[in-house]
Amino acid sequence: MKRVVVIAKGDVQRVGYRDEVERIARKLGLTGYVENLKPYNVKIVAEGDEDKLRQFIGLLKIQKYPIFVEELDVSWHDATGEFSYFEIKRGDWREELFERLDAAGRLLHRSVELGEKSVELGEKNLKLAERSVELGEKNVELAERSVELGEKNLKLVEKSVELGKMSVELAEKNLKLIEKSVGLGEKSVIIGEEILRAMREESEKTREVVREESEKTRSEIKLLRSDLREYIEVSLKDIRNRIMEIEAALKRAGIM
Repeated sequence: MKRVVVIAKGDVQRVGYRDEVERIARKLGLTGYVENLKPYNVKIVAEGDEDKLRQFIGLLKIQKYPIFVEELDVSWHDATGEFSYFEIKRGDWREELFERLDAAGRLLHRSVELGEKSVELGEKNLKLAERSVELGEKNVELAERSVELGEKNLKLVEKSVELGKMSVELAEKNLKLIEKSVGLGEKSVIIGEEILRAMREESEKTREVVREESEKTRSEIKLLRSDLREYIEVSLKDIRNRIMEIEAALKRAGIM
């Protein structure tokens, strides 16, 4: 068992703080008392299990209107066991009455503030509700428009399906035409290969004929060259002889 002495500082007098302290202490099964200290603080003396006392201290720093505990001065002591229960030590009845009136006045003032705030929130809520109705109406319009568009889209889809079927049929026909075209192409390739083969054979024959004619022409040219050379040599020899005869005649004539 331990004793704790706590001095609570802040807005703790004439706000109902002692009543809150008493309620917490009794709930935790502690003994002791709470009283006002002049001019502004509150003194708390409590005895009990140490864990309960630590929990008690943690709950003493109340900051909920109109109570506002700014600071707690805590000191620990050995328990004396002198208390049978937890109580509020009250002062003069006039002081207690004024404290009660002050607390009631603060609560009333707070209640008025909350009432005004509630009215303000109510007005805002009304505006939001009106806005919500407007948005709801627009949402209905959009939903109706969406249904119309959905119906149009369905018709377009059905039309698209029909066109798709037609496209498939045309594709099948086109495939058959392609198959026929491929068959004709293969035949054309075979014919082309045959023509190419025939052309190659004809080209070989032509090349052979040209080769033979070329050989024949070369032989004829050789013969022609030989005959021409012989003719030129004979002609030159004849010319020389004539020149010699002319020179001899000129000498006889005394010209040379």
